[in-house]
Amino acid sequence: MGKQFAELSSKHIEFIEKQKIYFVATAAQTGSVNLSPKGGDSLRVISPSKIAWLNLTGSGNESASHVLQDPRMTIMFCAFEGSPLILRTYGQAEVLHIKDTEWEQYAKLFPESVAARQIFVLDISLVQSSCGMSVPYFTFESDRDDLKKWSDKHGAEGIENYWVKRNQKSIDGFDTEIVQRAGIKQNSSDS
Repeated sequence: MGKQFAELSSKHIEFIEKQKIYFVATAAQTGSVNLSPKGGDSLRVISPSKIAWLNLTGSGNESASHVLQDPRMTIMFCAFEGSPLILRTYGQAEVLHIKDTEWEQYAKLFPESVAARQIFVLDISLVQSSCGMSVPYFTFESDRDDLKKWSDKHGAEGIENYWVKRNQKSIDGFDTEIVQRAGIKQNSSDS
């Protein structure tokens, strides 16, 4: 059955570091709840009470808009091999953009990517484990390289144009602050 902890134990951290996929949930006070799968080399345990994850460019930008309104965030990890386990970290998150003061401190922890859009830093207030006995077994084949190919093809300027056109608002119309906080200069025809 489920157990609760004030912070991550060394066993929790070891489990997290082996995961190939994790899930991030955010929500504003109104509108849609967002749940996103994340993969690749995009998550770091900073301490037993802090996790940072790199958000690469994608079709939506829900997590950023939600955290600006309400910093609640849950990150969930599932065992798809070995002993069953679901591990959730709950807490308050901060969203960092490229021009923010703390960006470099965290960006150096991740592989460089032209698709790097934000970094989220979760201050953990609760860790909960549960059995996960109904989660099926899956075998990891490989990471996808589709986003890397797409972003490399578009380059930094193409990615910024994509942010301007597709990543400024959430599906509920909430602002993401990406243009201002990434230091993107917009032409009047872009807005």
